[in-house]
Amino acid sequence: MTQEITKIALFKGKKIRRTFRDGQWWFAVADVVEILTDAANITDYIKKIRKRDEELSKGWGQIVTPLPIKTSGGKQKVNCANTEGIFRIIQSIPSKKAEPFKRRLARVGKERIDEIENPELAMQRAKALYEKKGYPKDWIEKRMRGIAVRQKLTDEWDVRGVETELEYAILTNEIMQGAFDFDVEDYKKYKGLKRENLRDHMTDLELILTMLGEATTTTITQDRDSQRFPELQKDAKDGGAVAGRTRKDIEYQTKKKIVSRKNVLFKQKTEKIH
Repeated sequence: MTQEITKIALFKGKKIRRTFRDGQWWFAVADVVEILTDAANITDYIKKIRKRDEELSKGWGQIVTPLPIKTSGGKQKVNCANTEGIFRIIQSIPSKKAEPFKRRLARVGKERIDEIENPELAMQRAKALYEKKGYPKDWIEKRMRGIAVRQKLTDEWDVRGVETELEYAILTNEIMQGAFDFDVEDYKKYKGLKRENLRDHMTDLELILTMLGEATTTTITQDRDSQRFPELQKDAKDGGAVAGRTRKDIEYQTKKKIVSRKNVLFKQKTEKIH
C-alpha cells in the first residue's frame, strides 16, 4: 500500500501543503504559485502559465498528479507535483519572486556539469555537506570511501549488462541481505527512516561491513568475469555472505549486535547531553 503522510512545509513563513507518496514529497502546485506571484486568481494564473509554455502544457499530465490532501474543508484531491515538477513549473513563472529559484537551478546545473568533468568536486561538496550536518570527521572519511567503493561496483554492473533500476535494487538487496539479514527497505524501517539515505544513518561498523560486501562483490565479479543479471546476482549473494560471516564473527567476539536502530548523529548528540 502506498504510504501517504500529509504535512505542512514552511516556505519563507508561508505554508505549502504537501504529501509523502512513493518515497518522495509531493507539493500543492497552487500553494507554490501563490507564494511566488501576486496573482489574484491562482487558477487563472496557472492556466496562463500553461498557455504561455506549450511544452509545460504538453507534459502537464506527467508533471502534475491529483492527490488527497487535508484542507480546511476536509480531505480533498489537490493538484501536486514532486520536487522536479515544482522546479519545472517555477521555470515558467515570470515573477521576481521566482528568480532566486531560477538562479539556484542554474547554479546547481553548473555544479553538476563541473562534477561530471571533475568527479572529485562531487566528493568535496559531499564532504563539506556532511561536516555542516555535524558528522564526525572519521565517519565522513568512511562514508566517502564507501561512496567510491559503491561507484566502482556500479561501474562493473554497468558494463556487465545491468540495465534497469529494478536490477540495481535487487543486486543491492542481495548484498545487504547477506551482510545484515535485512533488505534495504526493511533496514530503513528498522532504523525508523522514510525517504532518508540509509547509509547516512549507519554506524561506523555498519558502513565498514557495507563496504566489505560491495568491495568483495566487485572482486568476485571481476575474477569470475560475470556477465548479465543472473551471474551478477550470484556474485552479489556471495559478496554479501562474506560480509555477513564477518558481522557474525564480530558479534560473537563482542557479544553485541552490529545492526543498530541508532545512527552516528544520534550517538553524537546523546554523548553531548550526557
